[in-house]
Amino acid sequence: MRIIPVIDLRAGEAVHGRGGDRARYEPVASAITPAQGDALALAQAYVSVLRTSEMYVADLDAIGGGAVQYVMHQRLARVSRCWIDAGVRTEGDACSLIDVGADRVVVGLETLPSFEILRAIVRRLGADRAVFSLDLRSGMPLAHAEALRAMTPRELARRAVDAGVEAVIVLDLSRVGNPDGADDVMMREMRAALPGVDLIAGGGVRDREDLDRLAAAGANGALVATAVHRGMIGGDWA
Repeated sequence: MRIIPVIDLRAGEAVHGRGGDRARYEPVASAITPAQGDALALAQAYVSVLRTSEMYVADLDAIGGGAVQYVMHQRLARVSRCWIDAGVRTEGDACSLIDVGADRVVVGLETLPSFEILRAIVRRLGADRAVFSLDLRSGMPLAHAEALRAMTPRELARRAVDAGVEAVIVLDLSRVGNPDGADDVMMREMRAALPGVDLIAGGGVRDREDLDRLAAAGANGALVATAVHRGMIGGDWA
């Protein structure tokens, strides 16, 4: 089980995600760095304290339809290998993120127009550079496209794998920063449906026990932020 620390970016600042209500996210105050809201300092602390070699960056401006924070992505990519979710809607969007240093481009259900677009992105970048994020809210698909909203999480994940991805993030925004814990039930369902796929859990990780539960449910890794900021997971997490 590996952990992938998270940076939520808004207007160049690192903010603390809570429940998916992005307008109310505040600058991060983290136990691992005194630099509140400083995205670069937080990235450097992730590397030095957690000793991780990769991190997940959510560009909240771009996901919401605004401009992509390319300069900040480029700076973060110099610190660590980055999985970047910047509201990818087209093949060109994905290529632009690779150009500024993304190690992997995250294609989120929330902004994905169709699985044909995802297939084109995988064909262009390669299966090792594209990740599908199964974006959920309280277990329900979070998508703008009506056809995608009509599918079950299991169907959506299967379609993504059929489009060529080899890694899937199962991200429930309602659990982000909240005390309910990670959804190991959903992870078990995804593992049963997707043997052999690199499955990453997102949302609700509180401590090592949650990591253990997710690993037992079949997760290969987990996105973490709040547990690190609160000092529940540190450099000795393993």
